[in-house]
This record gives sequence, C-alpha cells and structure tokens, in this order.
Amino acid sequence: MTTPSALAERVSAGEIALHELEAQTDPDTAAAARRELLESTTNADLSAVGSFTFDADVVQSAIENMVGAVQIPVGVAGPVAIDGSSASGTSYLPLATTEGALVASINRGCSAIQTAGGANAHVLDSKMTRAPVFRVENVHAASALAEWVDENFDALADAAEATTNHGKLLDIRPYVVGDSVFLRFAYDTKDAMGMNMATIATQAACELIEAETTADLVALSGNLCSDKKPAAINLIEGRGRTVAADVQLTASQVADRFDTTPGAIEEANTRKNLLGSARAGSLGFNAHAANVIAAVFLATGQDPAQVVEGANTITSVDVRDGDLYASVTIASLDVGTVGGGTKLPTQSEGLELLGVAGGGDPAGANADALAEVIATGVLAGELSLLGALASDNLASAHEELGR
Repeated sequence: MTTPSALAERVSAGEIALHELEAQTDPDTAAAARRELLESTTNADLSAVGSFTFDADVVQSAIENMVGAVQIPVGVAGPVAIDGSSASGTSYLPLATTEGALVASINRGCSAIQTAGGANAHVLDSKMTRAPVFRVENVHAASALAEWVDENFDALADAAEATTNHGKLLDIRPYVVGDSVFLRFAYDTKDAMGMNMATIATQAACELIEAETTADLVALSGNLCSDKKPAAINLIEGRGRTVAADVQLTASQVADRFDTTPGAIEEANTRKNLLGSARAGSLGFNAHAANVIAAVFLATGQDPAQVVEGANTITSVDVRDGDLYASVTIASLDVGTVGGGTKLPTQSEGLELLGVAGGGDPAGANADALAEVIATGVLAGELSLLGALASDNLASAHEELGR
C-alpha cells in the first residue's frame, strides 16, 4: 500500500492534488499524508490532531481534505426531569465546551429545576425553510408570480416531494421587492435537520416555476430563509423547531439555590434581557442561550453555524404569588437526530445519552425531543446566570473555579 510519506511527496511535486488523495488510497492514509505534508511545510506538530478513534471513511460525507479531528472536552449537566410533548423523563445534558464554569452553571440551573419537580417543554412549530429569489419584468409580473404559486401549490409540492422520502412541503410564502420575488418554502423534515433536503426539494420546484412562468431564478437561496444569520424573520415566523420550556420555583427554592429572591431575578431579567437587549437592538432577549445551544450542538453533531439562529430566544420571568416563574422560547432551533454530524461516533453517543439517536417513532419525535431537552438546558442556564447576577456572585464564581 502506498505510504503517507510517498503520497505527501507526490502532492508536493504537483503530481496529484490535495483533494485527490482518497482516490489513491484509503481515507485514513490520505489524512495521514496530508498531516505529513502540512508538518513538513509549516513545521507544525499535528500529532494530537491525528489522534482520533473513528475510521476516517465514516466522516467522508461530513468533511473534505481531512487531516484529523479536534477534541473538545465534554461535560454533563443534570439530572433534570422534563415533561415535554416528545421528551419525557429524566435527562443528562452532554455539553462540549472550553468555557470554564459553563457546565457548572447549567448544572446548578438543572438542580434548581429538579427541586421544583422538573420543567415543562413543548415544540410549538416545526419547519425548515429555503427561500429562492426570482427576477421578473415588473411589479405586475411579481404579483402574477405570487398568484401562480398559490394556485399551483399542489404541483410544486409534487415536484419538491419527489426528491425526498421524508420531506413534506407545508407552505410557500411570497415576498415581493420591486422586480424580485422571494418564495419562502417551508418543509416538515421529520428527524432530519433538513437543510440539504429543503435545498434539493426547492431546486426541483424552482425548475417547474421557470418552465411554467416568465420568472428567472437568480439564486436558490435569497437569504430570506434565513440560514445561519441573525434575522428577524426567524424570530417572528420561526425556523427549524420553535420550542419553549418553563418552570416555577418557590421563594425558598430560589434562596437555597441562588442566594437571592424571585423579585431580584425578575428585575435582573427585565433590565438586562428585555430593556438592555432592546436598547442594543438585539434580536435575542436572553442572557446566554447560545452558550447552552452551542455546547449541546457540538456534543450531538448539529451544525454549529446554526447556533446564531438559536440565539433568537426570549427569556421571561415573573413573580407569581411570591414564587418565581421563568420561561424560554427559542424561535428558530435547527436540530436533527439523523444525517450530517449525527453520524459521527462521539456525537452519536451524545444523542444516545439523551435517548434520541436515529429516527423517532413517530417520525420527527426524536428531533422534537432533542429540541425540548435543549430548551430545558437553556432555561437552566438562564436561571443560573440571572441568579448569579441578582446575587452579585458572577465574578466570584468564575474566580473560584479558576477561570
């Protein structure tokens, strides 16, 4: 078998390209050859990157020009009881992060939720979107295209759904900007996060539109989807899973876990998460929802770039007859339990830890459950950080943990 060194020399000599190595040998040897090439040309030591436990051929659909893997510490928070529409029972949350004190903070929030008997959680909506943009002659033509799409929804659904065994077209909503027409396609993608599914299905529908109308497709994604960007449309209309979680703690539970009062946490939330966020023009009205979402995403094989959409979270806190009521509503949480990074061994183990690996029964139930677990984790994180701020011990907590 050709050695990594020999292959590295061939790439260096220009005989083969870096991306052609897998055509010459097996994926593990190809990765080793790239490491040797990079080490010889940059003087970097890639021995740690090259120390991974899975077979490189497992991840070929997830990455190109592979050289190795980056390891991120994984901690666990919990247990926490969840009464959800799909998630039910007690869960431990796998959290991959390099931010010291984060897991401890979420764990404290989980402990508080546990003393209250657990959290409620519910997926309120589920749809993955893709929004192509078309060029038309004028605004009359734009209006005509919007009307044609409405009248021919069934035909467009047939074209889109012919590309997938699981996706279902739910809605097409037109947005007109002069001679540009954006069509926001929304799909039920079951247990898949569904971005690729939605893209391929929408391409087929766009081909029908171009064949039957005078509209010209300019871009399959017109940014009104809106994928991997902060966008008000996702906060308002939702994308992926729209999910909420809440809990009610007694005043004594708040004092015991957070060394403060329900009123102090309510005021901190109002002045920080609501007023401060509004003054900043933020799309998210929360303390650090992205912290929890990113950590669970990394641990379970979700697309980390879509954390930005999950930051579209609103945290609400009220004092109810002396008790503390708290909720989080995540408008656009893009998650799946099949496909993509969920196939990687360590990430699959994270999903198994939560009991949501693979397809659910019924289809979509596992991804819904994952969304509800994440929402509960976000709720725990919000309670803990607000409690730390209200009791003025945020800095001391980080200092104590040596961060």
